[in-house]
Amino acid sequence: MTVNLHDSVVGDGPDVVLLHGLFGMGSNLGSLARALQDRYRVHSVDLPNHGHSGWLDDASLAVQAQCVAQWMDERQLHSANFVGHSLGGKVAMQVALLEPLKVDALVVADIAPVSYPGSHDDVFAALDAVAGQSVRSRAEAGAIMAEFIEEEMVAQFLLLSLQRDEEGTYHWRFNLQGLKDNYAAAREAPELDIPYDGPTLFIAGGDSPYIKAEHHATIQACFPASSIEVMPDCGHWLHAQDPKTFNALVGDFLDNN
Repeated sequence: MTVNLHDSVVGDGPDVVLLHGLFGMGSNLGSLARALQDRYRVHSVDLPNHGHSGWLDDASLAVQAQCVAQWMDERQLHSANFVGHSLGGKVAMQVALLEPLKVDALVVADIAPVSYPGSHDDVFAALDAVAGQSVRSRAEAGAIMAEFIEEEMVAQFLLLSLQRDEEGTYHWRFNLQGLKDNYAAAREAPELDIPYDGPTLFIAGGDSPYIKAEHHATIQACFPASSIEVMPDCGHWLHAQDPKTFNALVGDFLDNN
């Protein structure tokens, strides 16, 4: 089963598809889109259950990859370069592994093709707390979330997905229940049939636990033409913490592949 995906497009040139992380939306990689738009046609896509895209009961990585592949067919994109952060990186990897002819080059930001343990209990608790009350302002939602989330950057990121209804009450734009139901599936490793042998760049945050030394062998097995760049003094939100370096790494890689 697939759903309609919302996207925005800027620029002109070879196609680049940007896929955001869990709880996000296409605009999260806006800085990168702006950095690339002078020489690429950049598509910022909302993944299923996120942003303005449709909702799915089953949102496994394979299903989400199928949704992206269908979206490409609808947009008459025979192939494109892909850049994905976190969950978006996993979906981009899954597209490359299942539909390699659709992926010209691949950039994966701070995630590996492995299974991860759960680490978002506090986030889900905060989201549930906001959803369980008739919140009338972003400040009120932020105060509720502060009881569960210490990192201000994470809280501000999540608040971007609040929307106000006609009566002035705020709700989560994303499908919270769907994200909870599919959380285990989102943490799984992408399905591997045959390796993707196209040019691939993994960008890791130097202070992030998501790409570890023990993951390198799996990365190489799944993506034999891959390389790994580390951004020092950056965590998982490397594209927001040091956008200049991140954008330069992505741009240089795409320009040369």
